[in-house]
Amino acid sequence: MEINVGGIDRVARVAVGALLVILALAGTIGAWGYLGLIPLATGLFRVCPAYSLLGIKTCPMKAPD
Repeated sequence: MEINVGGIDRVARVAVGALLVILALAGTIGAWGYLGLIPLATGLFRVCPAYSLLGIKTCPMKAPD
């Protein structure tokens, strides 16, 4: 799969995903917090399947050689 998640988007996904998982582990928000694994994984792997379906890319484009 092609990388389609850029810098700021990646940082936001990892931060929000980690926060949701931590809150779920602490029992603050319940089991729904484990859905934070989705943005966490897409941020770490830099690939978002939904972006691929919609044709969205937030990573910078490479200069043509």
